[in-house]
Amino acid sequence: MDKGARIYIAGHRGMVGSAIVRRLQSAGYGNLIVADRAELDLCDQAAVQRYFHVRQPDYVFLAAARVGGIVANDTQRGQFIRDNLLIQANVIHGAYTSGVKRLLFLGSTCIYPKFAPQPTKEEHLLTGPLEPTNDAYAVAKIAGITMCRSYNSQYGTRFLSAMPNNLYGSNDNFDLTTSHVLPALMRKFHEAKLTASPQVEIWGSGTPLREFLHVDDLADACLFLMTLDDTAYCSLLQDPAAPALVNVGSGQEVSILGLALLIKDVVGYGGELVFDVSRPDGTPRKLADSSRIHGLGWQHRVDLQTGLSETYRWFQENYEGKAA
Repeated sequence: MDKGARIYIAGHRGMVGSAIVRRLQSAGYGNLIVADRAELDLCDQAAVQRYFHVRQPDYVFLAAARVGGIVANDTQRGQFIRDNLLIQANVIHGAYTSGVKRLLFLGSTCIYPKFAPQPTKEEHLLTGPLEPTNDAYAVAKIAGITMCRSYNSQYGTRFLSAMPNNLYGSNDNFDLTTSHVLPALMRKFHEAKLTASPQVEIWGSGTPLREFLHVDDLADACLFLMTLDDTAYCSLLQDPAAPALVNVGSGQEVSILGLALLIKDVVGYGGELVFDVSRPDGTPRKLADSSRIHGLGWQHRVDLQTGLSETYRWFQENYEGKAA
């Protein structure tokens, strides 16, 4: 991408999209195209088509999505599958009809089977049943991957799908109903500290293992992928084992108990942890094999301890529920 390229970031106000904007700006890209929901409803096919043909982006980062943690995924299944299917189909098709050079579609490693081999490789997609609590979201993302592959095959597009593992960082969602595990724990410990609560309840057994990636590392990986030379980029698109699909992860995992103890320390909470084993654990282990992107030369930079400290500082400075 040359520095004057027209680059559209769909979902620029979310955690991932805003990180991509920051990374592009820091790298000297100045012709960024963004639109909030009031200007462009990505679920409206006609509106998206008009927008693409007026703005004519050269490159697209598709970070817009309806996302949430285990509660939101399990209780808002209809919204999750409908909105994500519409957003993906409209943006991917708009990119094709307007002649976009490259598109990067972002999803999540929850696309892989619940009991996929660990670490999970890209070729493990569709080799087993999904985790039931987030299958609606996962199916939508799998459809997006398939759409990118199908457009590449039929129309000669260059659309790539990147699947990060559990993300966290600035601009995360800290709502206890809709957030993922890390920001939910951070808010719980923060509020327990403010109220001097003697204990914090954590869903599940604490034994599941998770891999976490700082959102700034993901943004860096997105820029890395979109600026690969043609040979390397096409090698990802045409890989026979899993075409146009690449995992993005840190390669490091921690149990939910271990994560809770790290966050407890960062927040400075002195109470006890209580695990509610009646609540679902979700997938027992979810470690992505990121050797494909690592082999091209990219590595994450933010270690979990540093990332948690930075995220907590952002939470205290920006979240409306912070202490006065």
